[in-house]
Amino acid sequence: MARPFSSSPKLLHMLLLGALLILLLVLPTTVSAEPLVQICSPTGPDYAANSTFQANLNRLLSSLQANGSTTGFYNATVGAGTDRVYGLVLCRGDKGPGDCRSCLDTAAQDVPQTCPKRRSAVIWYDYCMLRYSDRAFFSIPDDTLKVALVNTQNLTEVTQFNRQLNTLMRELVRYAAYNASARMFATGEAEYGQAGTPTIYGLVQCTRDQSADDCSACLGGIFNEMPSLFFGKIGARYLKATCNYRYELYPFYNSSVMVSVPLSTNATPPTAALQPPPAAPGKKKKSNSTGTVLAIAISLSAAFALVFLICICFCRRKSKQRKLCKNMRDTQDITTIESLSFDLSTLRVATGNFSELNLLGQGGFGAVYKGLLPNGQEIAVKRLLAGSGQGVEELKNEVVLLAKLQHRNLVRLLGVCLEGEEKLLVYEYVPNRSLDKFLFDAATSHQLNWERRYQIIGGISRGLQYLHEDSQVKIIHRDLKASNVLLDADMNSKISDFGLARLFAVDQTHARTSRVVGTFGYMSPEYAMRGHFSNKSDVFSFGVLVLEIVTGQRNSAFSDSSTSTDLLTHVWEHWTSGTVLQIVDPSLGGQYQSSEVMRCVQIGLLCVQEAPAERPTMTSVVLMLSSYSVTLQVPRRPAFVAGYSQSNLGAFKKALEPSTSTTDEESAAMSVLYSTNEVSITELDPR
Repeated sequence: MARPFSSSPKLLHMLLLGALLILLLVLPTTVSAEPLVQICSPTGPDYAANSTFQANLNRLLSSLQANGSTTGFYNATVGAGTDRVYGLVLCRGDKGPGDCRSCLDTAAQDVPQTCPKRRSAVIWYDYCMLRYSDRAFFSIPDDTLKVALVNTQNLTEVTQFNRQLNTLMRELVRYAAYNASARMFATGEAEYGQAGTPTIYGLVQCTRDQSADDCSACLGGIFNEMPSLFFGKIGARYLKATCNYRYELYPFYNSSVMVSVPLSTNATPPTAALQPPPAAPGKKKKSNSTGTVLAIAISLSAAFALVFLICICFCRRKSKQRKLCKNMRDTQDITTIESLSFDLSTLRVATGNFSELNLLGQGGFGAVYKGLLPNGQEIAVKRLLAGSGQGVEELKNEVVLLAKLQHRNLVRLLGVCLEGEEKLLVYEYVPNRSLDKFLFDAATSHQLNWERRYQIIGGISRGLQYLHEDSQVKIIHRDLKASNVLLDADMNSKISDFGLARLFAVDQTHARTSRVVGTFGYMSPEYAMRGHFSNKSDVFSFGVLVLEIVTGQRNSAFSDSSTSTDLLTHVWEHWTSGTVLQIVDPSLGGQYQSSEVMRCVQIGLLCVQEAPAERPTMTSVVLMLSSYSVTLQVPRRPAFVAGYSQSNLGAFKKALEPSTSTTDEESAAMSVLYSTNEVSITELDPR
């Protein structure tokens, strides 16, 4: 009797192959995931091993990976009080439960090793994202945790590519945010005419705890940063904690196309007026009724708008005071000087006729007074000194421009009053005075514990990043110092006096100025000696400020060492000898994270290197402060910058001494530039 299959080896092979195919179809796909990037938040103390917080975190991670794969999004909270942990996961919208679960499993295993003992972290993969924190963050817009990844290859043709890409991304943003069936995810493609690369593929996604408007704002923020980050690149990816974005010249997603952009022959860039997203299936029969409802809604909206405008005109005629109390509004309404105008009588009443009792301080541009508006809002009024050579219309335009600059780490300009000889700027009131009042005062420095100091450094870096790269205009502060950093009620840092000198006539170009105005000890050498300025000038000042915050020493009045001529050299000597912790501010009482102190000192030294090209950008600084996964370069010896010794001050004055042909009046004007507490000059370039 013949043995089974003995004469049919091919049949056996076919059966084995069939069984293997069935297994491949039935079993979930496993994903070998490597993290794209992670940010391990350095704020706050580490959690202790085997602590309640760690136990809650482990429970949270288990819950996130178990529940997140079902719908692709899940958030949860575990624990209570200081041991409470908030967590969220998001899978890419084109991935199924198997890929999602595999990615989340990897993330839950990786994040404790990648960010050991950190109380807050976010980690991104190609297919998913995981985020946890000891602070509530659900439904809260967040523009601080972000990373840009870019393909280094350049395009051969940029104009048409950008036109098509812009149209595609605008439509994707609108589709993802406002089409309920999209679940805050959208993919699309745009035709592109270059041979060999006919299509641009794009993807956008938001975490589903965000509102539609917040999703649109998050993705719109990425869209606005595209020209400066990704110009001329064939592909890029931008990851934020609340949204993400990607485009490539090859199909990288698995879903059907939701948005399609045909090839445009227009010579001008597309406008923001986009077609509405496609209607959901099964809605075609109601198109006529929908159009009728839409027409009625538009008519009613127009009627309400007309009534609203009539009411505004009536209110303006009836009460000029009422108009003035409507100054504080969103940036979308800040289009004319009228929307920012304050009446002089209102500000006189608010400040007690500029009473000495309300005087907050005196600066290079004038005195600052505290005020109280009739609606109860506290304000700070800066009374500018006379002598501006700038035209009133130009000044008005610049006030409107500066009022649109809004960031949590900038002091907000609320309005202006221009009546007669008076030129008054109205700012938000920041209650805790300036950083120098705490940092360099032995009676108050202890109020700045290390956690607050680290928070202040981070806030300053984000504010500068906004001024340099994210605002509507490019702004170089040029007088960043401790007295120009204000602290709000929660001790959050706010940069002040940015853009103020723009209100005055200044002889300068984008690269060099003949009027070097600033504060000794903070000015970069290329600016102080030759008048050359750039965003790297601010980076230098930031580095000095970081070292002052760590040591509690003022660079312009440094006198603690018999060998070091300034604070920067003093810190460098301890850095090279491995004794950095010996120069930490004694008022901290040894209560600080040594790793954070060392990292801050290294970042500070990188920022004060002599060659501007070797200093990091503020975007790099923000990333270095927020992620321990970023490897820091080894700093070079810092530039020698004079402090406040008479010999050094004399050397600077001699280097910039007016020629013998200058008049007495010019010479007097030049001498003002070398004061130890002068004003800031800011360069603004429209983006």
